[in-house]
Amino acid sequence: MLDVVQAVVDARQLARLGVDIIEAGFPISSPGDFEAVQAIAREVHGPVICGLARANAQDVDAAWNAVKDSERPRIHTFISTSDIHIEHQLQSSREDVKGQARAAVAQAREHCEDVEFSPMDATRSELEFTAEVLQIALDEGATTINVPDTVGYAMPEEYAAMWLELYRMVPGLAGVTTSVHCHDDLGVAVANSFAGVVAGCRQVECAINGIGERAGNASLEEIVMLLHVREAAHGLWTGVDTREIARTSRLVSRLTGYVI
Repeated sequence: MLDVVQAVVDARQLARLGVDIIEAGFPISSPGDFEAVQAIAREVHGPVICGLARANAQDVDAAWNAVKDSERPRIHTFISTSDIHIEHQLQSSREDVKGQARAAVAQAREHCEDVEFSPMDATRSELEFTAEVLQIALDEGATTINVPDTVGYAMPEEYAAMWLELYRMVPGLAGVTTSVHCHDDLGVAVANSFAGVVAGCRQVECAINGIGERAGNASLEEIVMLLHVREAAHGLWTGVDTREIARTSRLVSRLTGYVI
Protein backbone atom coordinates (compact mmCIF):
# COMPACT_ATOMS: atom_id res chain seq x y z
CA MET A 1 0.00 0.00 0.00
CA LEU A 2 1.30 3.43 -0.92
CA ASP A 3 1.82 6.07 1.75
CA VAL A 4 -0.33 8.98 0.56
CA VAL A 5 1.92 11.71 1.96
CA GLN A 6 4.99 10.12 0.42
CA ALA A 7 3.26 9.82 -2.95
CA VAL A 8 2.27 13.50 -2.96
CA VAL A 9 5.79 14.59 -1.94
CA ASP A 10 7.26 12.54 -4.79
CA ALA A 11 4.73 13.89 -7.29
CA ARG A 12 5.32 17.52 -6.29
CA GLN A 13 9.02 17.04 -6.86
CA LEU A 14 8.30 15.49 -10.26
CA ALA A 15 6.29 18.62 -11.10
CA ARG A 16 9.26 20.78 -10.07
CA LEU A 17 11.48 18.57 -12.21
CA GLY A 18 9.31 19.49 -15.18
CA VAL A 19 7.92 16.15 -16.31
CA ASP A 20 4.94 16.33 -18.66
CA ILE A 21 2.91 13.41 -17.28
CA ILE A 22 2.84 11.64 -13.93
CA GLU A 23 1.42 8.12 -14.09
CA ALA A 24 0.42 8.25 -10.46
CA GLY A 25 -0.61 4.65 -9.90
CA PHE A 26 -3.03 1.79 -10.44
CA PRO A 27 -6.14 2.93 -8.57
CA ILE A 28 -8.07 -0.35 -8.51
CA SER A 29 -5.14 -2.35 -7.13
CA SER A 30 -5.67 -1.28 -3.50
CA PRO A 31 -7.38 1.38 -1.39
CA GLY A 32 -3.96 2.90 -0.75
CA ASP A 33 -3.19 3.22 -4.44
CA PHE A 34 -6.57 4.82 -5.06
CA GLU A 35 -6.09 7.32 -2.24
CA ALA A 36 -2.57 8.19 -3.38
CA VAL A 37 -3.60 8.79 -7.00
CA GLN A 38 -6.59 10.83 -5.87
CA ALA A 39 -4.44 12.97 -3.56
CA ILE A 40 -1.91 13.60 -6.33
CA ALA A 41 -4.70 14.53 -8.75
CA ARG A 42 -6.07 17.05 -6.26
CA GLU A 43 -2.84 18.54 -4.94
CA VAL A 44 -0.24 18.45 -7.73
CA HIS A 45 -0.47 21.06 -10.45
CA GLY A 46 1.16 21.32 -13.86
CA PRO A 47 1.68 17.81 -15.27
CA VAL A 48 -1.02 15.55 -16.64
CA ILE A 49 -2.04 13.13 -13.86
CA CYS A 50 -2.69 9.65 -15.19
CA GLY A 51 -4.34 6.58 -13.68
CA LEU A 52 -3.61 3.08 -14.96
CA ALA A 53 -6.42 0.63 -15.80
CA ARG A 54 -6.69 -2.81 -17.28
CA ALA A 55 -9.13 -3.06 -20.18
CA ASN A 56 -12.24 -3.64 -18.11
CA ALA A 57 -15.06 -1.44 -16.86
CA GLN A 58 -14.22 -1.59 -13.14
CA ASP A 59 -10.60 -0.57 -13.69
CA VAL A 60 -11.50 2.29 -16.03
CA ASP A 61 -14.09 3.67 -13.62
CA ALA A 62 -11.66 3.42 -10.70
CA ALA A 63 -8.96 5.24 -12.67
CA TRP A 64 -11.35 8.02 -13.60
CA ASN A 65 -12.67 8.44 -10.06
CA ALA A 66 -9.08 8.75 -8.85
CA VAL A 67 -7.87 11.31 -11.41
CA LYS A 68 -11.03 13.27 -12.20
CA ASP A 69 -10.17 16.16 -9.87
CA SER A 70 -6.90 16.83 -11.70
CA GLU A 71 -6.55 19.94 -13.85
CA ARG A 72 -5.33 17.60 -16.62
CA PRO A 73 -6.60 14.02 -16.09
CA ARG A 74 -5.66 11.01 -18.21
CA ILE A 75 -6.72 7.36 -18.21
CA HIS A 76 -4.19 4.80 -19.45
CA THR A 77 -5.78 1.46 -20.30
CA PHE A 78 -3.97 -1.65 -21.51
CA ILE A 79 -4.37 -5.26 -22.58
CA SER A 80 -1.86 -7.78 -23.87
CA THR A 81 -1.57 -8.65 -27.55
CA SER A 82 1.00 -11.46 -27.25
CA ASP A 83 -0.33 -14.96 -27.78
CA ILE A 84 1.57 -16.26 -24.75
CA HIS A 85 -0.20 -13.72 -22.51
CA ILE A 86 -3.57 -14.17 -24.21
CA GLU A 87 -3.43 -17.93 -23.65
CA HIS A 88 -1.78 -18.21 -20.25
CA GLN A 89 -2.43 -14.90 -18.47
CA LEU A 90 -5.77 -13.77 -19.87
CA GLN A 91 -7.01 -17.27 -20.78
CA SER A 92 -8.81 -15.57 -23.61
CA SER A 93 -8.71 -15.15 -27.40
CA ARG A 94 -7.64 -12.53 -29.89
CA GLU A 95 -11.26 -11.65 -30.60
CA ASP A 96 -11.89 -11.06 -26.91
CA VAL A 97 -8.80 -8.85 -26.71
CA LYS A 98 -10.06 -6.72 -29.58
CA GLY A 99 -13.47 -6.40 -27.96
CA GLN A 100 -12.04 -5.50 -24.55
CA ALA A 101 -9.69 -2.92 -26.06
CA ARG A 102 -12.55 -1.33 -27.99
CA ALA A 103 -14.84 -1.18 -24.96
CA ALA A 104 -12.18 0.12 -22.55
CA VAL A 105 -11.00 2.95 -24.78
CA ALA A 106 -14.58 3.94 -25.58
CA GLN A 107 -15.48 3.95 -21.88
CA ALA A 108 -12.38 5.95 -20.99
CA ARG A 109 -13.22 8.54 -23.67
CA GLU A 110 -16.67 8.95 -22.14
CA HIS A 111 -14.90 10.09 -18.98
CA CYS A 112 -12.13 12.29 -20.42
CA GLU A 113 -10.57 13.46 -23.66
CA ASP A 114 -7.03 12.30 -22.81
CA VAL A 115 -6.83 8.51 -23.16
CA GLU A 116 -3.72 6.38 -23.55
CA PHE A 117 -3.76 2.80 -24.80
CA SER A 118 -1.04 0.13 -24.59
CA PRO A 119 -0.84 -3.35 -26.16
CA MET A 120 1.08 -5.10 -23.38
CA ASP A 121 3.98 -7.39 -24.36
CA ALA A 122 3.91 -5.90 -27.84
CA THR A 123 7.49 -6.83 -28.67
CA ARG A 124 6.58 -10.54 -28.41
CA SER A 125 3.30 -10.11 -30.31
CA GLU A 126 2.48 -10.73 -33.93
CA LEU A 127 2.90 -7.29 -35.45
CA GLU A 128 -0.17 -7.52 -37.68
CA PHE A 129 -2.40 -8.28 -34.71
CA THR A 130 -0.88 -5.49 -32.65
CA ALA A 131 -1.51 -3.11 -35.55
CA GLU A 132 -5.13 -4.26 -35.73
CA VAL A 133 -5.65 -3.58 -32.01
CA LEU A 134 -3.97 -0.18 -32.27
CA GLN A 135 -6.33 0.76 -35.08
CA ILE A 136 -9.28 -0.19 -32.87
CA ALA A 137 -7.92 2.01 -30.07
CA LEU A 138 -7.52 4.92 -32.49
CA ASP A 139 -11.01 4.39 -33.86
CA GLU A 140 -12.41 4.67 -30.32
CA GLY A 141 -10.55 7.90 -29.64
CA ALA A 142 -7.22 7.07 -27.99
CA THR A 143 -4.99 10.14 -28.04
CA THR A 144 -1.71 8.48 -27.00
CA ILE A 145 -0.53 5.09 -28.20
CA ASN A 146 2.16 3.44 -26.11
CA VAL A 147 3.81 0.26 -27.42
CA PRO A 148 5.76 -1.34 -24.57
CA ASP A 149 8.63 -3.77 -24.32
CA THR A 150 6.95 -5.22 -21.24
CA VAL A 151 9.39 -8.03 -20.45
CA GLY A 152 12.55 -6.30 -21.66
CA TYR A 153 12.93 -8.59 -24.65
CA ALA A 154 13.72 -6.29 -27.59
CA MET A 155 17.01 -4.96 -28.89
CA PRO A 156 17.26 -1.33 -30.07
CA GLU A 157 17.30 -2.08 -33.78
CA GLU A 158 14.32 -4.41 -33.39
CA TYR A 159 12.35 -1.87 -31.39
CA ALA A 160 12.99 0.90 -33.91
CA ALA A 161 12.07 -1.39 -36.82
CA MET A 162 8.84 -2.37 -35.07
CA TRP A 163 7.86 1.28 -34.73
CA LEU A 164 8.66 2.11 -38.34
CA GLU A 165 6.53 -0.81 -39.49
CA LEU A 166 3.66 0.18 -37.19
CA TYR A 167 3.73 3.71 -38.61
CA ARG A 168 3.41 2.16 -42.08
CA MET A 169 0.64 -0.26 -41.11
CA VAL A 170 -1.38 2.19 -38.99
CA PRO A 171 -1.26 5.61 -40.69
CA GLY A 172 -3.42 7.13 -37.94
CA LEU A 173 -0.46 6.92 -35.56
CA ALA A 174 0.87 10.05 -37.25
CA GLY A 175 -2.03 11.99 -35.78
CA VAL A 176 -1.56 11.06 -32.11
CA THR A 177 1.25 10.99 -29.56
CA THR A 178 3.27 7.78 -29.74
CA SER A 179 5.07 6.50 -26.68
CA VAL A 180 7.79 4.08 -25.61
CA HIS A 181 7.87 2.02 -22.41
CA CYS A 182 10.92 -0.19 -21.97
CA HIS A 183 12.16 -2.53 -19.25
CA ASP A 184 15.80 -3.20 -18.50
CA ASP A 185 15.96 -7.00 -18.28
CA LEU A 186 18.67 -7.11 -20.97
CA GLY A 187 20.25 -3.80 -19.95
CA VAL A 188 19.01 -1.83 -22.96
CA ALA A 189 15.91 0.01 -21.70
CA VAL A 190 17.42 3.45 -22.30
CA ALA A 191 18.85 2.42 -25.67
CA ASN A 192 15.49 0.97 -26.71
CA SER A 193 13.66 4.10 -25.56
CA PHE A 194 16.01 6.31 -27.55
CA ALA A 195 15.62 4.06 -30.59
CA GLY A 196 11.87 4.54 -30.37
CA VAL A 197 12.26 8.30 -30.07
CA VAL A 198 14.53 8.42 -33.11
CA ALA A 199 11.91 6.37 -34.97
CA GLY A 200 9.32 9.07 -34.24
CA CYS A 201 7.91 8.61 -30.72
CA ARG A 202 7.54 11.72 -28.60
CA GLN A 203 6.64 10.34 -25.17
CA VAL A 204 9.03 8.29 -23.03
CA GLU A 205 7.67 6.34 -20.09
CA CYS A 206 10.50 6.07 -17.60
CA ALA A 207 11.25 6.13 -13.87
CA ILE A 208 13.49 8.00 -11.45
CA ASN A 209 16.57 5.89 -10.71
CA GLY A 210 15.23 3.32 -13.19
CA ILE A 211 13.01 1.90 -10.45
CA GLY A 212 10.57 -0.75 -11.65
CA GLU A 213 9.67 -4.40 -11.59
CA ARG A 214 12.37 -7.02 -12.16
CA ALA A 215 15.47 -5.25 -13.54
CA GLY A 216 13.67 -1.89 -13.61
CA ASN A 217 12.38 0.59 -16.14
CA ALA A 218 14.26 3.00 -18.36
CA SER A 219 16.02 5.58 -16.19
CA LEU A 220 14.55 9.08 -16.48
CA GLU A 221 17.81 10.77 -15.60
CA GLU A 222 19.76 8.88 -18.25
CA ILE A 223 17.22 9.60 -20.96
CA VAL A 224 17.01 13.28 -20.02
CA MET A 225 20.77 13.70 -20.05
CA LEU A 226 21.07 11.80 -23.35
CA LEU A 227 18.62 14.26 -24.90
CA HIS A 228 20.19 17.26 -23.18
CA VAL A 229 23.89 16.59 -23.75
CA ARG A 230 23.59 15.31 -27.33
CA GLU A 231 20.83 17.64 -28.56
CA ALA A 232 23.06 18.95 -31.35
CA ALA A 233 23.43 15.42 -32.70
CA HIS A 234 19.77 14.37 -32.69
CA GLY A 235 17.82 17.65 -32.56
CA LEU A 236 15.50 16.53 -29.74
CA TRP A 237 14.84 18.10 -26.37
CA THR A 238 12.79 17.83 -23.21
CA GLY A 239 11.47 20.43 -20.79
CA VAL A 240 12.90 18.68 -17.73
CA ASP A 241 14.96 20.95 -15.48
CA THR A 242 18.26 19.08 -15.23
CA ARG A 243 19.17 21.06 -12.08
CA GLU A 244 16.41 19.17 -10.24
CA ILE A 245 17.56 15.67 -11.24
CA ALA A 246 19.94 15.04 -8.33
CA ARG A 247 17.43 16.34 -5.77
CA THR A 248 14.70 14.15 -7.23
CA SER A 249 16.93 11.10 -7.35
CA ARG A 250 17.97 11.50 -3.72
CA LEU A 251 14.37 12.04 -2.59
CA VAL A 252 13.13 8.90 -4.32
CA SER A 253 16.11 6.94 -3.03
CA ARG A 254 15.45 8.05 0.55
CA LEU A 255 11.69 7.40 0.42
CA THR A 256 11.89 4.02 -1.29
CA GLY A 257 15.00 2.64 0.37
CA TYR A 258 16.83 2.30 -2.96
CA VAL A 259 20.50 3.21 -2.49
CA ILE A 260 22.27 5.20 -5.23
